[in-house]
Amino acid sequence: MCWLGWATLFAIALSVNSLSKHDMFDYGEQAGDQLLEQGTDQTQALILNQSMFFFDGAYDTVYINTNGFLAVEEPKVESEYLGKMPASFGMIAIFLGDLDNSDGVGKVYYRQDSRPSVLLRTIDHISQAFPQDDEIKPTHALIITWENVAAHGEHGRGDGLDRKRNTFQLVVASMASASYAILFYPREGLQYISTPVAGQSVPVHAGFSQGLVQAWFSWSSSQGPYYRIATDDEASVRQLSEETNSGRRGVWVYEIGTSPFFSSITPGLIEFPPYEHEEEEETPEPELPPTIYPLVQTRYPEPVQTRYPETVQTRYSVPVQPAQLQPPRYQPQTPQVVVVDEDDALDVDVFAYSSETCASNRQKCSSFADCKDYTNGYCCHCRPGFYGNGKDCVAEGKPQRMNGKVSGRVFVGNSPSPLEFYNNDLHSYVVANDGRAYVAISTIPAGLGPSLQPLSSLGGVIGWAFALEQPGYENGFSIIGGVFSRQAEVTFLPGNERLTIKQEFKGVDEHDHLVVSTELEGRLPEVPHGSTVQIDPYKELYQYGSNRITSSSNRDYTVSLLDGSVQTKTYQWRQTITYQSCPNDEAVRDVQPTQQLSVDQIFVMYDSGNQLIRYAMSNKIGSIHGGPPEQNPCFTGRHGCDTNAACRPGEGVQFTCKCSTGFTGDGRQCYDIDECRETPEICGSHAVCNNQPGTFRCECVDGFQFASNGKTCVEVDRPIDHCQRGTNNCDIPERARCSYTGASAYICSCLSGFVGDGHTCQELEKTQCERDRESIQVSSDTGSFSFFRPRPAVSQYIPTCDQHGAYEPTQCHGSIGQCWCVDGNGQEVPNTRTGPGQRPLCIDQAVIPPPIGPTTRPDVSPVAPGTHLLFAQSGKIEHIPLDGYSMNKGEAKALLHLPDRVVIAVAYDCVEKMVYWTDITGPSISKASLEGGDIISLVTTDLESPEGLAIDYLARLMFWTDSMKDRIEVAKLDGSQRRVLFDTDLVNPRPIVADPSYGRLYWADWNRDGPKIEMSNMDGTDRTVLVKDDLGLPNGLTYDPESQQLCWADAGKRLFTKNMLTLSVKSYAKRAYTIDFAVAREAVVAVDHTTDRETDEFLPQKRSRVYGIATTPTQCPQAYNYCSNNGGCSHLCLPRRSGFTCRCPDVVDGSCVERNL
Repeated sequence: MCWLGWATLFAIALSVNSLSKHDMFDYGEQAGDQLLEQGTDQTQALILNQSMFFFDGAYDTVYINTNGFLAVEEPKVESEYLGKMPASFGMIAIFLGDLDNSDGVGKVYYRQDSRPSVLLRTIDHISQAFPQDDEIKPTHALIITWENVAAHGEHGRGDGLDRKRNTFQLVVASMASASYAILFYPREGLQYISTPVAGQSVPVHAGFSQGLVQAWFSWSSSQGPYYRIATDDEASVRQLSEETNSGRRGVWVYEIGTSPFFSSITPGLIEFPPYEHEEEEETPEPELPPTIYPLVQTRYPEPVQTRYPETVQTRYSVPVQPAQLQPPRYQPQTPQVVVVDEDDALDVDVFAYSSETCASNRQKCSSFADCKDYTNGYCCHCRPGFYGNGKDCVAEGKPQRMNGKVSGRVFVGNSPSPLEFYNNDLHSYVVANDGRAYVAISTIPAGLGPSLQPLSSLGGVIGWAFALEQPGYENGFSIIGGVFSRQAEVTFLPGNERLTIKQEFKGVDEHDHLVVSTELEGRLPEVPHGSTVQIDPYKELYQYGSNRITSSSNRDYTVSLLDGSVQTKTYQWRQTITYQSCPNDEAVRDVQPTQQLSVDQIFVMYDSGNQLIRYAMSNKIGSIHGGPPEQNPCFTGRHGCDTNAACRPGEGVQFTCKCSTGFTGDGRQCYDIDECRETPEICGSHAVCNNQPGTFRCECVDGFQFASNGKTCVEVDRPIDHCQRGTNNCDIPERARCSYTGASAYICSCLSGFVGDGHTCQELEKTQCERDRESIQVSSDTGSFSFFRPRPAVSQYIPTCDQHGAYEPTQCHGSIGQCWCVDGNGQEVPNTRTGPGQRPLCIDQAVIPPPIGPTTRPDVSPVAPGTHLLFAQSGKIEHIPLDGYSMNKGEAKALLHLPDRVVIAVAYDCVEKMVYWTDITGPSISKASLEGGDIISLVTTDLESPEGLAIDYLARLMFWTDSMKDRIEVAKLDGSQRRVLFDTDLVNPRPIVADPSYGRLYWADWNRDGPKIEMSNMDGTDRTVLVKDDLGLPNGLTYDPESQQLCWADAGKRLFTKNMLTLSVKSYAKRAYTIDFAVAREAVVAVDHTTDRETDEFLPQKRSRVYGIATTPTQCPQAYNYCSNNGGCSHLCLPRRSGFTCRCPDVVDGSCVERNL
């Protein structure tokens, strides 16, 4: 490819915005479409104007079906394939499920189109996904659009307008020798991701299935390849609209068939991961979701045959065996940034060899390597046809990719404030047989992007790792593999700006991609917006020592400004690379102590429209001495071998091209070997072979998973509802309730009137009110009367008790029509009696302590059995039973699974036993029952980052903070009647707690310039700053109603324990439970109030960020406020210290009355 081709490749505009319906190809009757007949399983045969290539076949007739697929043969009835994929017939499943358009709202459109405007759009999408293909000239397009189709069996209110509906589109573009599929999933078009199948909700399928194929040497048929785009995980289906392989979210491009040779379904090359919530550095960010590669349950079969020539160039002087086709058994891993303090030595614990033997450590070598025992231990050596350090081996000649994350805190020019960014995406691609490297980093803000242009080596380390080797020299990956650490110091002249680059390379993942995390810290000289940068070719010396490589160079670059002026600048580059080699190899490896990396044809560009920084360069590794340049095309890179081939030098300028392992051909053109077709039974029973470029995978069919040996597919254990089957260990149904929580798990809880852990429940002792009530009822039955003065002495009066057995604060006597207030002992409060038709506003003064504010700590009550801790961890909410003051860590379970959500705050309503939470990805506020049931969305509009949540269980109100909108709001517990309480003098409000007994609110403002903790009444009056001195970053807050203590956690001061960085805190009984998200932990920690020491710690199984925390007491605290019965207000009743206020919501209907009482 010429240099112009390089520039063309990096000039592609990769839009990372989400797809909308308007971005799809035109459809509908106005576009000339035909309509598929309405129904739930309708099929329409369509004779094509031009053949469509699918796998290795050419088809002139296709079949369009309601259920979200296009078939190449007449499909079976839906019961033969729904929930039983892969199907026996060939199909493109764009959104395969039990779909329905019989209600007249949903429609399926289709047409064939050869207009130039349509074909040009297909060329744009395909070229963007496959930038190296320069001969894409489709002559025919088939466009199928499923619009507003519903899931069959999901019924609404009758008119069909409230059913969830999906819209998606398939475009098949064909030319003389190939066909491409373009799949469109608009973000607002996917409202459901599963459909009912045989009484169960089953996630839809997306992928390409060849169906049954004829075996080459028998009359029998076997299941052909099934390439899956989405897995059985609903989160994977949801990502269809959020990820891409073509550079545009929601758009997926695949080469689905070629002629005369076909290798495999080939996905587009331009990948960008899903949306990330942009926050400041301390704000939690979502974890990376699963990749879009096929099933997670994947194994690689045992070798079946040798594919390598007997005589191959080898990189080791040790005996080797012929390589066997056995792709690596990698475990998927997510790249993460490793934070290293500036004053720490860069000493990363990469893999280590021990003194053990190959017998017990062979699996630690690459599957493309041999293990050899030595006197002091073992070592791994890549087999012929592969190169690396034995732990990581890749095929010679095969292009290599690198993916990772970039974070940083960088000052630009003379700016006093840094630009901070986190987990930005880095993608790199190297044509290994000629040394060309391409790098792209996404989501770089305009204030930083232009100034990053001179740093081509930011991702160019992959150029050194896979540089084109000159005779007698080896590139970085050949020597040290893919696990190493790199630290570079950059000094810009003449301003002496300094930047530190730290990178952790974590090896080759299951997709043969090198994984890296990068961190930047320091200052860059400013490159004005709109300026271009040209970097001159440079040479860099690499000094090789024991497990350590150093290099340095001076690099000149030119900045061309918008006014036409030109500036020439320089920076000094010094770097250190550390790694772990095998110390047991008795044969000393012959590595040149000094090598020179030559880098030229450097191209850099900042794409401000898409916030992308791009680099390209050509890399060669060779001698530090001068001399005539090598003329053999294998060493110049101008050989014309296929990108999946290795160049073998001969005499003079002679050379040969050899296809890489897993490919076949003459070297000029290489085609993937389809192991699945050649050996159909290679994966065994209940498994599907999925061919991949250069390799293959075995995947268990639906309902099966790999056994512990990683080879045999066994049936999945079906979940058991022990509650329904009666095989649980809960107490008898008269005393306890069994609640099924999914899988085979359940929760035991005592019924009302009983107390215990659910396995053993005891009846609660009757209260005075209950005894009085029972006594009067018994007396009435026997014809006698009981008199309880000073209440009316009339036989029909019976005391009213609340759900906890206490006297209701308001007592009424129906026969005389009078009501009055009582104290905690049931005695009438003087001067509170009202006449018929009226009720006094009562509050139990005996229960509510005098409002004297936070005091010293009194004794506390023991923890009631059945109490749990709730805490949020990214996409789920977990709960831990409390056993006394200790956490019963063995019984910790997930309460709610919320994939693709980032839950921050958690609160609990002890009255209805409901769990409330905030989600910053929606954003939204939702609730669900502690005992199971559907998730109910409460607030989904006019939110940006809800991070604090508090519940008033007496007044039935919820309060929340929004750190992006800088305000505090209140609403009813059902999300109605929203009102903004405060929207001034707030910078970053986060935690908020409520004291229902006094009608008080407390919150913290994480204002870096002026942090504070404030207090107000729930109606917004009496706003007061409680604490403003000696605060850092207060981000956890709790109020203990028994001790009347207000406690907070400070991430800046690291309170509670000296090494703890806390996010949330919850006080209960005599313990404070807090979230610790220090680098070393991510734990739930218990702290004793008395000693201020940690007493217990729980480490979640999934070590990711944990956020909000709450407790679930078995009974509500006995307390009252003036809004317990809404105070007679027309809308919002907001308590305050000595009364309440009737307030209107921000959106009123005209009937609201405001008043103060």
